[in-house]
Amino acid sequence: MGISVIVHTYNSEKTLEKCLESVKSCQEIIVCDMHSTDRTIEIAYRYGAKVIYHKNVGIADPARNYAVSYASQDWILVLDSDEQVPPELMEYLVNLKKDIPKNKSAVFIPRKNLYLNEVLWVLYPDYVLRFFKNGSVIFSEELHALPTIKKGEAYYIKKKRKDLAIIHYRYDSIGQWLSKMNKYTTLEMEKLREKGVKFSAGLLFIAPFFEFIKCYIFKGGFKTGWHGFNFSALMGFYKFIVAIKLWEKGFKG
Repeated sequence: MGISVIVHTYNSEKTLEKCLESVKSCQEIIVCDMHSTDRTIEIAYRYGAKVIYHKNVGIADPARNYAVSYASQDWILVLDSDEQVPPELMEYLVNLKKDIPKNKSAVFIPRKNLYLNEVLWVLYPDYVLRFFKNGSVIFSEELHALPTIKKGEAYYIKKKRKDLAIIHYRYDSIGQWLSKMNKYTTLEMEKLREKGVKFSAGLLFIAPFFEFIKCYIFKGGFKTGWHGFNFSALMGFYKFIVAIKLWEKGFKG
């Protein structure tokens, strides 16, 4: 009952080494690379990873699905290249796969998202389905869609166990956030268009305002000082950009 670790990568040399170091005790590491041009592959081979390649389609889940078919162990742990597994969590998962109820096949793990090296508690527990029995889970091909559990039921690690959370170095600079925002707002805008959503003043003004209020007030962003305020404002700005891209698309067809 070993563990196969799957990590999808694209020009991930800044974060990949720490990611792989945190899971080097696992029986198999598979790096699914989307044709990196930096030192990503060199780092992967240094950790004994099996390297496979997938077309860069802009989102991770198609590469994850492809990589799952190469996993040889009974359990699979899926990570982003900018995530790490603390020793306490790794020990917990190793024991859990032996003791978990037979009807449970997929484990939701809490995640600590870091913004400028501070935990964004406004997003915690940010549960992600990343540990599962081989063959029990399929990832969606759509942006921000949840994976599907094909066999068995879900198991949740208790959110009060904050030591058992994946560490996600989400944004280490405002520039990085803006770079990712451009890509993901375009993908989200296209998703809205497919659903038949039209541009409106409410989408432009009301949605960003309520996104800020949701993050800053209802989710407790105000408790973390300027980090919480800035992130909440950026999330409102994200919704604003989605709306004006939808407006722009109306002129381009």
